[in-house]
Amino acid sequence: MAKRPKAPAKPAPKPAAGRKPATAQADKPAKGKAVQAKPPSAPVPETPALDLPTLRTRIDGIDQHIQQLIAERAQFANQVGKAKGKLAAAVDYYRPEREAQVLRRVVDRNDGPLNDEVLVRLFREIMSACLAQQEPLKIGFLGPEGTHSQQAAFKHFGHSIHGLPLASIEEVFQEVEAGNADFGVVPVENSTQGTIQSTLDMFLTSKLKISGEVELRVHQHLLSRSGRIEDIERVYSHPQSFAQCKAWLREYLPKAEKIAVSSNAEAARRARNADDAAAIAGASAGNVYGLKNVAGPIEDRPDNTTRFLVIGRELFTPSGNDRTSLLIFIKDQPGALYNVLSPFAKRGLSMNRIESRPGHTGRWQYAFFVDIGGHVQEEAMRDALEELQELAHEVKVLGSYPVAIA
Repeated sequence: MAKRPKAPAKPAPKPAAGRKPATAQADKPAKGKAVQAKPPSAPVPETPALDLPTLRTRIDGIDQHIQQLIAERAQFANQVGKAKGKLAAAVDYYRPEREAQVLRRVVDRNDGPLNDEVLVRLFREIMSACLAQQEPLKIGFLGPEGTHSQQAAFKHFGHSIHGLPLASIEEVFQEVEAGNADFGVVPVENSTQGTIQSTLDMFLTSKLKISGEVELRVHQHLLSRSGRIEDIERVYSHPQSFAQCKAWLREYLPKAEKIAVSSNAEAARRARNADDAAAIAGASAGNVYGLKNVAGPIEDRPDNTTRFLVIGRELFTPSGNDRTSLLIFIKDQPGALYNVLSPFAKRGLSMNRIESRPGHTGRWQYAFFVDIGGHVQEEAMRDALEELQELAHEVKVLGSYPVAIA
């Protein structure tokens, strides 16, 4: 059915002779004041388009200015290090709460055209390079080279670090505890597959603290030496990655043998040895081990995200937007879980996550991992924890740390 054409707008009525047309009340002059006629506004001249050589010259000048400012920032960062006095190692200069504050201001100032994630990455690299003037931080992560844990370490600390690829999550904890690594980066949960239990279990006995978190968008790729899907008879990957790609595998490789390994980078390392083998891993693993991309991204959900924890040996001061992780051993009595959570609810503290695990303190005894919005040095959190001590069997503060940024 054809749309009815709009009726033409009615012309405005002409004012009667000797009368001025009516205007909005806001435009009426105040009584007793003369009306001044406004001069007609001059047309704004259009900015002439610059030719390519001129544009490149302008960009070169901006690049030079940026380089000068980065050098100046590095000099001031060096002075900050000297102002702190002679400290034992690079880890003593690192302040995660200060970095979080700087990066939040970057996001707040951003009016485009680059998005927040790009600008945060640029500033993170500048801060990483400035800190490395003292000494690069030693960061342990679940290896080998090319894992998502390594990508998370670079996202949080920048590339000016000394990376330590380790064989297991347990080994990451051990190296940080021993002081061989300044910090460690371990996966804790995936948006589609849930919690990585081996990471939570380490906190039951470890004295380490959580000093940061990283959220990483995870894209899975099918990688092989030949690059042909028809050659593939077996696929290597981490169990979590198999779970993230199960629908794709069921459709495109239903008969291929699926072999679980300790990490996706280990899967890529094995797949490089035969044409009939493939790996599910990140694109970076393909670059490290010389594999071709057969297909990807192949994860079943486009919002597939993994959260990582940064583990260290101490608690840091508030950044202004923090999260506290607790390990709570409850008493075996009716309403025990309700009782231990009520101190936070009464004070308006938001619970972000709760997860139960066998407490390793006796048969059928459980511990609860809880994430609460806020920092342990803030009054509301302090009061809630004080009340909680009398309601729970044991309370362990795992860390208070800045919420992940971009």
